[in-house]
Amino acid sequence: MSHPHLLVETDGPVRTLTLDQPERRNAQTPSLWAALADEARSLGDDIRVVVLKGAGASFSAGIDTAMFSAEGVAGEESMKGLVARGEDAVDAAIATYQEGFTAWAQCPAVVVAQVHGHAIGAGFQLALAADLRVAALDAWFAMRETGLGLVPDLGGTGPLVHLVGYARALEMCATGRPVSAPEAHAMGLVNSIVPAADLDAATYSLVGGILSAPDEAVRALKPLLRAAVDDPSREAQLARERRAQGPLLTALVDGLG
Repeated sequence: MSHPHLLVETDGPVRTLTLDQPERRNAQTPSLWAALADEARSLGDDIRVVVLKGAGASFSAGIDTAMFSAEGVAGEESMKGLVARGEDAVDAAIATYQEGFTAWAQCPAVVVAQVHGHAIGAGFQLALAADLRVAALDAWFAMRETGLGLVPDLGGTGPLVHLVGYARALEMCATGRPVSAPEAHAMGLVNSIVPAADLDAATYSLVGGILSAPDEAVRALKPLLRAAVDDPSREAQLARERRAQGPLLTALVDGLG
């Protein structure tokens, strides 16, 4: 599905998705999350890398808070209207919203978030939904949901705890304090940090490195490593390694003649 605030560009095996509402610091809405989920689920085998980025001064300042007002956002269901439908409706709606974030872990391509400016709330969680993160030195990350009396609910809590540990994740979410790019890099939240002027070059250098590896191996590698996070059982992971390696090894040996 197309969306007026999501720019989709394809250059060979690389697809770039740009949150494109800079005048609102790329504030997010449910219709945008639906479009993101659709993009993730519809990726073909010709796309090997997806880059998520934001237009203007920020990656994304989070959910459009106008959704919590009585007027809501044009074309979107207001949170007031959703809550009035009852607990089951709220649960079902959030499950749908989460797909715009969780679907990226399931897609075959490697997903790279290119972050600059603000990555707050839903913006932070979208960066966490990517496999890899490259940040400009001017980037700031923050979970501000608790300040609204809410919790992060778009799939970001699991990746955050995995990347930085329980204590840091709790402190970041409970206080909502901004985390600078250098601190984020030091704690393992982002893979690399560069001056803002070099962000595109650094991102696409990483993309080039991914593309330089054989496609079949990278496609097998992503679910293999993701599974180690979701199910860290040593025996289960060893079995997954064997299953992934079998066809790759066969193809390599067959190719040697």
